[in-house]
Amino acid sequence: MPDLAALRRRRQAIHGWLLLTPTLVMLTTFAFYPTVATVWTSLFSRGTRRRPTEFVGLENYQRLIDDPTFWLVAKNNLIYAGVTIPISIVLALAMALWANSKIPARSFVRTAYFTPTVLPMIAAGNLWLFFYTPGFGVLDQIGALFGAPSVNWLGQPETALWAVCAVTIWKEAGFFMIFYLAALQTIPPDLKEAAQIEGASRWAYTRRIVLPLLMPTTLFILVNAMINSVKLIDHLFILTKGGPSDASKLILYYIWENAFAFFDAPAAAAMTVLVLGVLGALAAFQFFVIDRRTHYR
Repeated sequence: MPDLAALRRRRQAIHGWLLLTPTLVMLTTFAFYPTVATVWTSLFSRGTRRRPTEFVGLENYQRLIDDPTFWLVAKNNLIYAGVTIPISIVLALAMALWANSKIPARSFVRTAYFTPTVLPMIAAGNLWLFFYTPGFGVLDQIGALFGAPSVNWLGQPETALWAVCAVTIWKEAGFFMIFYLAALQTIPPDLKEAAQIEGASRWAYTRRIVLPLLMPTTLFILVNAMINSVKLIDHLFILTKGGPSDASKLILYYIWENAFAFFDAPAAAAMTVLVLGVLGALAAFQFFVIDRRTHYR
């Protein structure tokens, strides 16, 4: 007689693999294969009609290291991430705490905070052009009331990147607020009642109870904000196109420019590999170091 236990285990294994197959197909098609293909492309030279591609090893990476524009773009992206990530998270938390409290027209406040998230990034960029346009924009009109001169917010290197950061913060804070708002509503009200009985102030309750309980949500938002800081380029096409003088150019826009404007796919692939490596290292640090402290393990 056949071993019934072994037959049962075999059926369970087949059933498990059948359940995993759709996910494996999707990951292979849209994640694993593109990653391997990108790494492979980065090891070849740029091909032309007269000069076909040839294997050059790490030469494309050496070109990036010697490229001053690449380092300027990397610096811009670090500033962009360093400004947009913490400000968006702090604003989202403040908005969620206010929207979760007992205030008049609470539903309207939540809707108003979330509305920018619904807008496509292209639409948001066009909307903010009405704020930044020199002489006619809302910011210049307000400044004129106080005698301030007209400022070309998007046309000068000193302000272009900061103007782009403002659009991103306005767009993302409402999105992150939704996660904080959902997390706040899972906190048992008994904790607040106990804190009030013990005579704890609102700030003490928020700092000692609410913020620690929100740490898993904060970690989740932090990971998403980091990913967004290297993938949001839609508004650059509308606002600055990376200018002036590459002052607002970010890494993904530079990758797109190399791949589709300069037709230098190997250089774009090399930059993509570097970005994936940095993001992978940061994600590993967050999940293996910060995550342990977040969940108190």
